[in-house]
Order: sequence, then C-alpha cells, then structure tokens
Amino acid sequence: MGILDPLTKPLGLISTMARAGVIAPMRPDKYLRIVPAMQRENMAITSGFAAAAQRCPDRAGLVDELGILTWRQIDRRADALAAALQALPGGQPEVIGLMARNHRGFVDALIAANRIGADVLLLNTSFAGPAMAEVLEREGEGKSVAVIYDEEFTEVVDRAVAGRPDTARIVAWTDGPVNYPTVERLIAEHGDREPQRASTKGRVILLTSGTTGTPKGASHSGGDPSVLKSILDRTPWRTEQPVVVVAPMFHAWGFSQLAFAASMSCTIITRRKFDPEATLELIDRHRATGLCVVPVMFDRIMELPTEVLDRYSGRSLRFAAASGSRMRPDVVIAFMDRFGDVIYNNYNATEAGMIATATPRDLRAAPDTAGRPAEGTEIRILDAELHELPVGEVGSIYVRNSTQFDGYTSGQTKAFHEGFMCSGDVGYVDDAGRLFVVGRDDEMIVSGGQNVFPAESEDLVSGHPEVVEATALGVEDKEWGHRLRCFVVKVEGSSIDEDTIKTYVRENLARYKVPREVVFIEELPRNPTGKILKRELREMEIEQPE
Repeated sequence: MGILDPLTKPLGLISTMARAGVIAPMRPDKYLRIVPAMQRENMAITSGFAAAAQRCPDRAGLVDELGILTWRQIDRRADALAAALQALPGGQPEVIGLMARNHRGFVDALIAANRIGADVLLLNTSFAGPAMAEVLEREGEGKSVAVIYDEEFTEVVDRAVAGRPDTARIVAWTDGPVNYPTVERLIAEHGDREPQRASTKGRVILLTSGTTGTPKGASHSGGDPSVLKSILDRTPWRTEQPVVVVAPMFHAWGFSQLAFAASMSCTIITRRKFDPEATLELIDRHRATGLCVVPVMFDRIMELPTEVLDRYSGRSLRFAAASGSRMRPDVVIAFMDRFGDVIYNNYNATEAGMIATATPRDLRAAPDTAGRPAEGTEIRILDAELHELPVGEVGSIYVRNSTQFDGYTSGQTKAFHEGFMCSGDVGYVDDAGRLFVVGRDDEMIVSGGQNVFPAESEDLVSGHPEVVEATALGVEDKEWGHRLRCFVVKVEGSSIDEDTIKTYVRENLARYKVPREVVFIEELPRNPTGKILKRELREMEIEQPE
C-alpha cells in the first residue's frame, strides 16, 4: 500500500460517483432521508430501492407489462408485502424461495423478504420438482419456508413442497384466479401497514448454474466500496437514466444488474420473457441508455431478419452489458457495427462476483477477450503445480477480490491458493493485460497426446457464414483417449456438410483441433441463462464412427 492510498482511494471513489451522478446537488433534507432509509434496510443489497424512494420518489422506478411503478410505490408495496409475510398464519418465514420471472412481483418479494430479515433463495425457473425439492430441503432445513412463484410453475411447486405441507405459498404472477394468496392481494390487504423491521439482514442465496447435478447455494455478504468504483469506471452507468434488464433476475448476473440499477435510481424496464424484437422496441420507446442481457440474447437479436433490425435505432444506448457465458466474437462485432460500440463483456462468477470487464475498445481489438481485471481484483494463471505461468500460456484462472462469496451454504467452498480462489476456468493473459477464457478446467481433453480446449474450435465454427451456432465437447475414444465432437446448427437451406466444417477448422487452426465428428442438430439445448447444456449433448445417442 502506498503512503497516499488512504487519501487517494476515497477521493477516487468520490470523483467516480460524482461523474456518474450518484453524488449530485440535492436539498440537504434529501440526503438526511436517504441515509436513514438505507440503514433501515441494514445496508443490504436492496437498500438502493429505499434510497431511490427518497431521492426521486415520483420518478418511474419499474416498467413491466403491467405498467409503471414509481420508486415511492415500489417502497410502499414492499412494506405492505413485508407486513403480510409477518402476518401469515404459520408466522413469519425464515427462508423465502422465489421462483418468478422478471416482473414487479419478483422485486416486491425481494425487498419485502429483506425487510423482515428472511433469507431469499433465488430459484431457477427451469427447475423440475425434484431438483427444487432438494434445494428447498437443503436451504430450509429446520426453518420455516415460504415459496413465492409465478402461476405457470404451480405443478413444479406442487411436487417440490409435497413433503413440506407447512410451506406457505404465494403466487407472484397470475393471469386468472388461483387457490393461494397472491402478491397483489396481500399488498392490497396490507397497503397501510408497515412491517416490524429486522435488526439483522438476511442472506441472498444465489444458485450456481447447475448444468450438472443439483446447483449449489452461494451466500454473499457483499464487497467494499471499490466494487462500485470499478463498475462505474468501466461501464458508463448514469443515475436516473432508463435501463432495460432482460437477463433473468434469478441468476447472479441479472440479479446484480437489478440491484445496481436500483442503487443508481435508474428506471428498470423489463418483461417476463425475452423476445429479441420486443427488446429493441423497449430500448427505442424508452430511450434506454443501458441494456443488460446474457450473451445468447445478442445472438437472438442479430438473427432477426435485416428488415426487422432496420426498424430500430438503438442509438440511445451507452452500454449493453452481458455476462453468464461465452460471447460469440462474430456476434459481438456484428452488434457493434449496427448499434455502436456499446458492448461490455463481464467475466463474473457466482462465487467471485466481478472479475474482469472488456470494454468496446478491448472487444474491437480482441472480440473473444474477457477484458482486464476490475479495480481491486488480482488474477493469476497457475499450472497444475500452482506455479504462476508467463504471458500467453494457458492455465487455471485464480482470482482474489473483495466480492468473493462467503462459501456454499452446504459448508463447502472453492479451492484456494495463497488467498486466490480457483474460478474453475482455464485461460491466459496476453501482453496487453487482457484475459482470455478458453474453457472450463473440466472440459479440456487430451486427444492423441495433445491438450485440446473445445471452446477454440467452437468459436471458429460458430463464425462460419453458414452456421447459426455451434458447440464442441470431448467424448471418450479408444484410440485417441478423447475426440472432439462438434454440434452445429446450420443456416436454413444451407448445404454445408461435415467435410466442409472440418476443412474450415483445418485451414484456421492446428490439425489436432479439428473435430473428428460433426453432428448437425436443429437447436442447442440451453438453460434460462443461455448456457449450453453440454450434459444433454454428451448423453445423445449418436452413431459411433467406424
């Protein structure tokens, strides 16, 4: 630490916050109301909603398919729902499972749960009953549980709580009458009440992606103020400006964007289900300056016919931020060529929070980069013996920062070395300091004595003009140990075949990176956050080569 660090760091934070509008000229009484409001939230991750209700109470806070809610209305709805939760026949729940799409009911439940000090368990909307039951049993063991969910997930919830008859059930979104209390009804019945505020803050339990096995719960207590500075220094957020959030809010990335938008008093525009054209329409209609997505949403937008894309400008955007999976380099460039240099690729992890960000300048220079480490974050590339590797060499990515999780709720944790957490990914750093992620450490295969990372071939094939999207993975092979299998979704009407794909890879990469099999399929299976379900592909019945 430098001698001047205790002085320069706070000054740097203040300067950044002033530039973003977080610190702005306001009547002193507003500041006097904002601070106590955040303290009443126990300075929890939802405290931004309370602050916005004091900063700009009558400005639009949330826009969904039901209309507009001001920040004041959001605050009062949260109070009413919190009071209703405390008045449930079975008493105040200690854990609230939230299984809802992006809409006001999700936000209501999130804030209300925090105000009563309950743990919030964010549930994947693709869960089947048994998986949800297992997660509820693990996170709610010995505790009173409530589940707040959208009507469309009723059958899943029925199965999940069959063995927990005392579980309180509340419906967050419904298109007709239901047999259980609804969020809207509870808010209406308790509209003039305030809850008894909790003295301690509950946890937000984020689930890992869960593409293999039951997802693990990761508990977070948050980072220091340097996290705010690192985000605002890299991505051009500005207070009180509209932001379209279509990334699933139950996922760590979508959730973080929701919470951050609230902390910036930005109008949050969302819809229950992602639609590429509807997203472009929302951007133009609301003159949105920000867009928060998962990478596959860029793919779907750029797959729209040219005549549809031409209907929308998107020029109000200052940033389009994405995280959650790898981005296709060809899509990154195509999107920016049409809508401007606005993409910010964020390399995050549920367990580590923000790790690196690639700015549009980084992406123009290297469209497949994960960017540079965030302020306060250190990255090391280590080999199997935990020795640091030089620039350009591929190894395991280890990270140290202030946003690391507190551990899995099971009591387990990630592997650490000298305070650095293993991300589970492999990659390298180039001579410009940019990080490149080449795959998961458990996806690398050894084929004929050569280390092969499927992502490299995957990115190349995905960029072929007659390919919509592609993925690659390793499968066991008697002769080679493992072989690379590539799954390809081709452009409608294309006559591209296996030999063409193999020749294309051979002309651009080393021979040992050429897939030994190419399988053409209608679409790639994905989870709600856009991650490809490689387990499903690996389990597909495919005729073995001679």
